[in-house]
Amino acid sequence: MTKQLDPRIHVDAAHLRALATRARGISFLPAQPSKSILNGQHASKLKGRGLNFEELRHYSVGDDVRTIDWKVTARTGEPYVRVYTEERDHSVLLIVDQRMSMFFGSKHNMKSVTAAEAAALAAQAIHAKADRVGGIVFNDTEMTELRPKANAKALSQFIATLAKANCALHAKGPSIDTMSLNEPLKAACRLAKTNGQVLIFSDFDGMNEQTFKLLRTLSQKNDVILFSISDPFSNALPEGIEIVVSDGEIQGLLKTNEAQTRMKLLEFTTGRLAELMTFAHKFGLPVLPLTCSQDTLPQLLKLLGKRQGPK
Repeated sequence: MTKQLDPRIHVDAAHLRALATRARGISFLPAQPSKSILNGQHASKLKGRGLNFEELRHYSVGDDVRTIDWKVTARTGEPYVRVYTEERDHSVLLIVDQRMSMFFGSKHNMKSVTAAEAAALAAQAIHAKADRVGGIVFNDTEMTELRPKANAKALSQFIATLAKANCALHAKGPSIDTMSLNEPLKAACRLAKTNGQVLIFSDFDGMNEQTFKLLRTLSQKNDVILFSISDPFSNALPEGIEIVVSDGEIQGLLKTNEAQTRMKLLEFTTGRLAELMTFAHKFGLPVLPLTCSQDTLPQLLKLLGKRQGPK
């Protein structure tokens, strides 16, 4: 008998597919609802679904007069119209962090679960609009690259890859020489098409100057959105408790009744977020905060200005 997973700790492909079916109405494109955090917050590299010029042809009854090319009409003495076709799709790349730093949660979910759920919802929303969806899913030792494609098989493969990485996380995971965020970002610079979109789901642990340079490079030709995954425990450590902490190999006892310990931990976590926000503000990159202490879908709907419909 297959062991039942606790969806707060691990999520399988069936869970992610079921959640993804509720992604209707979520959009990451430039035209955003007035309440969306993306509305007017940054200069988008995307042009929306534009129109590509196809041909000139003779005017026919019923054609929109606004499409008449008056220069050609004047030159030939006959009415001509310009024919356009809608731009077919956008290319969207989702980078999902499933490292050991994400395998933590004091309430509700692990950060790794929140990241996986948010990415699955985004992938479904993108696929529903016939856009190409691809991904880079990485943990401490491995990285899987999926080139953006506009078909159901690509969506299914992305969700399966996401679930596999999530279910592989455990307390005895690797702790030495773990992969930094920079390696997936380098891969994204190769995979992401110009005027595409890159969504990054991470706690941004271990980011450095090279991380910012790579994000800047990506954002020069693509629309980059940062989903910052956090746990409330990191921002408000309770006093008077002892916590067993581990890096996967060595365990230790963390005493939060020591003011100096709490201060150092808070400085570390809040400092990292402040550094990310400063960079994002400077270069006009939106940061969408997601907490693992709440359900993922309502948070996305709130951030993107949508209301959750009936289940």
